[in-house]
Amino acid sequence: MSLAVKEKNHVRLVFLGAAGVGKTALIHRFLMDTFEPKHRRTVEELHSKEYEVSGATVKVEILDTSGSYSFPAMRKLSIQNSDAFALVYAVDDAESFESVKSLREEILEVKEDKFPPIVVVGNKAEIGGERQVPAEDALSLVELDWNSRFVETSAKDNENVLEVFRELLQQAKLPRR
Repeated sequence: MSLAVKEKNHVRLVFLGAAGVGKTALIHRFLMDTFEPKHRRTVEELHSKEYEVSGATVKVEILDTSGSYSFPAMRKLSIQNSDAFALVYAVDDAESFESVKSLREEILEVKEDKFPPIVVVGNKAEIGGERQVPAEDALSLVELDWNSRFVETSAKDNENVLEVFRELLQQAKLPRR
């Protein structure tokens, strides 16, 4: 009987957040290094790509969810079947930050885990003066109160996008590249 632990070679990441915060833009920037400035509504898209990580081939699935909350059963299923979560809000939209708080509560409930692998992403950092969610407030809540990771990004300027995915993969217990 072998006691060897099988390496995990499949991971599913799910991106959740309000409509128009840039979930699709972040995913497209990561996968194809492109940015589409025009917002297009997403119902649900699953992207899959294989990567070589520490000598092993790992299949990474990225689920891009709808920002409209008219599909609660789909969202619950997405949460149940995922390994790590990116909760995305736009720094110029305080309401989208409130959505992140309720999405986190839903993840805690569905996963029955006090510390699920979550990265909170403040997107559209390039906006600057139109900011409604101060980075310090988000950082304090996410890292101190929730014990999760916080990253500010700009899908438009390709700022910290790779860092989000690195952090998600690390939290999903995969080797980091």
